[in-house]
Amino acid sequence: SPRAIIEQVRRLADTGVRQVTFLGQTVNSYKYSDGGRTYSLADLLGMATDVPGIEWIRFVTSYPRDEFYDDILHAMAASPKVCPYLHMPAQSGSDRILKAMNRHYTAGHYLDMLERARAIVPDIALAGDFIVGFPGETEEDFAATLALVGQIGYVAAYSFKYSPRPGTPAADLPEMVATAVMDERLARLQEVIDGQQSAFNVATVGKTVDVLFERPARNPGQIVGRTAYLQPAHVMASADIIGQVLPVAID
Repeated sequence: SPRAIIEQVRRLADTGVRQVTFLGQTVNSYKYSDGGRTYSLADLLGMATDVPGIEWIRFVTSYPRDEFYDDILHAMAASPKVCPYLHMPAQSGSDRILKAMNRHYTAGHYLDMLERARAIVPDIALAGDFIVGFPGETEEDFAATLALVGQIGYVAAYSFKYSPRPGTPAADLPEMVATAVMDERLARLQEVIDGQQSAFNVATVGKTVDVLFERPARNPGQIVGRTAYLQPAHVMASADIIGQVLPVAID
């Protein structure tokens, strides 16, 4: 229930936790009915915003579906505590492959959802997941994935080679993609994604951004934290800043 979730958030805040993440396989579909009212993830975000001590709130992973979607984005836009970071897996840019994966959306629908996200939260950063080499994936299908990535501009994306899982329908499909082909496609996809992530990081140079400091870094005297967009940031500072959100000039 929302009450139980927010109580857990309060207990965490009382122990010094400054950031909480709502985690679910399709977290944007959270729904709980109580006393004639239906609570959504947007409601949880608003309720967590009011918990003293909590500085930042995140949620992951969102499935590309419309239920509660705009409400969640409006909750993000309304609260400076909700990080403007949306992780929404696409898996493929090919409608044919998405259908074979039993993903109930098209590449066009996915793009439309991200366009709405940018309209509601102009400073939002986008992350995703992709699978290359799903059974039956052709070079044309893979080209559609590259085209989709090229249109979006991710700050981060996680790409994987398909691997069969016993008991899943895909494991019995006859058109397995050769390992060498998967390796080559994964390298090409990751090169594009890495380039987008690098460009986003470079664009922060010269700016001042908030960082939540987490722990000592690898080098002596350094403390590392993360920006609202999950970028690691290193500073020379005392360990006293751990647990604080502070402005950092990126050089």
